[in-house]
Amino acid sequence: MSEFVPVIGLEIHAELKTQSKMFCTCPNGYELPKEPNRNICPICLAQPGTLPTINEQAVKWTILVGLALNCQIARKTKFDRKNYFYPDLPKGYQISQYDQPLTYGGNLNIDGRDISLTRIHLEEDTGKLTHNPNGSLIDLSRVGTPLIELVTDPVIKSAKEAKNFAQTYQEILRYLGISEADMEKGQMRCEANISLQAAGKFIIEGSEVKPLLDYELNPKVELKNINSFRALERAVDYEIKRQGEALANKEKLVQETRGWDEDKQKTFSQRVKETAADYRYFPEPDLPPLEIAEDLIAELTATLPELPQSKLKRFVAQLNFQPEDAKIITSDKNLADYTEQVISELIGWLTSLPETEGTAEEIWVQEGKKLTKIISNWLISRLFKHLNEEKMSIKDSKITPENFAEFITLIYHNKINNLSAQKVLKAMFQTGDNPIAIMEQQDLEQVDNEQNLEKIIEVVINHNSKVVDDYRAGKEVALKFLIGQIMKETKGKANPQTIQKLLKKKLA
Repeated sequence: MSEFVPVIGLEIHAELKTQSKMFCTCPNGYELPKEPNRNICPICLAQPGTLPTINEQAVKWTILVGLALNCQIARKTKFDRKNYFYPDLPKGYQISQYDQPLTYGGNLNIDGRDISLTRIHLEEDTGKLTHNPNGSLIDLSRVGTPLIELVTDPVIKSAKEAKNFAQTYQEILRYLGISEADMEKGQMRCEANISLQAAGKFIIEGSEVKPLLDYELNPKVELKNINSFRALERAVDYEIKRQGEALANKEKLVQETRGWDEDKQKTFSQRVKETAADYRYFPEPDLPPLEIAEDLIAELTATLPELPQSKLKRFVAQLNFQPEDAKIITSDKNLADYTEQVISELIGWLTSLPETEGTAEEIWVQEGKKLTKIISNWLISRLFKHLNEEKMSIKDSKITPENFAEFITLIYHNKINNLSAQKVLKAMFQTGDNPIAIMEQQDLEQVDNEQNLEKIIEVVINHNSKVVDDYRAGKEVALKFLIGQIMKETKGKANPQTIQKLLKKKLA
């Protein structure tokens, strides 16, 4: 039997956070109001005699996404009517784009491999259906929200690659500042097209999968109802397994739409998949074609920010972060900006202190790796813990970059030990106060006076003669006990490394 390989393509919808809707002046339904069916008008509902108008900002933002993903920008484009009947579509059709999308081609590099794109086009969103045992409820507040749809070529090779693509695309949308793309809120929705084909018996040309010789392609399945990246990966993995088992058992596969059941962790059949002909596309008669000027493209190109993948490379190459730490930090633009501000403030703190020798550049060359490691540890491991517990983002934190840099300076210069530093960070998070003030208020400054420490060590040794004998007999655990007793006597303010050095010297 031939080996079958997965052929995967993604369709990702993302709502744009413009002030108004796509074709009317209603407030954007991007953030759904608490009460259903608000922010709707006769244009949203396609009442007789109403005419849509194009949201210029939405057009510009779609072009901006296309530029960020290396797409070609159409100089002439138009909108089309996509006809289908569903309760969340009050018009009976959706204004979308078909054969002349705003952007086409392009690619996004995922883990060293370019994933080619078919298109990114602009359309309007539908309403939201909520199902319960007694029936279905509809909220039309979202109807008409500007929606961009990205379609990849069928070149994705695995569930993991599909998830990584979607996550990276979300990061780009957030860096561009055009959408939060929050999947839990429905601001970003992923659909996956999956088929299994016999290896060596097909080719992929652009957006098409073509058979070789007399090979008959297996039908594809479109997966819907996916509301998280984890669900996307699991749903694609499940579908690959399901289709593989069906082919092994000589079962006939059908082209269909399937949903993802999060509770059962499996896909289920919804309906036979439509084709483009079923939608009866035709040019939208109420909207004129658009011509995109070269000046506009140049203007938008100039506004492109540093994107997450470029920022990640710079954080590793120039700022000395470990790749895994840089990936976490640059996945959130606000966090990346915060981190860069911390570094800037940190250099200022270090150059102003007599304990640090050298210019800012010399300090960074000599100590950059050590400093970024301290920043990463306290940012990712410690500060994240407080943010997650309070369900906050870094932009909502009371800890300013300047105060966090001052905090890192205290750790770098051994003014405070790990235990006390955790107490200071917690107080900073709760109050926003600067670390030195907190350290002084709570009497947490590290005890570094070796003469004072030696006196305490002498007392602890005299009171624990049996433990001392155990250590001298080769029991290393005894040393840890003695260090613990000394830390207790210093109220946790001593440096454990200093204690260990002095203790070993005394017991030698």
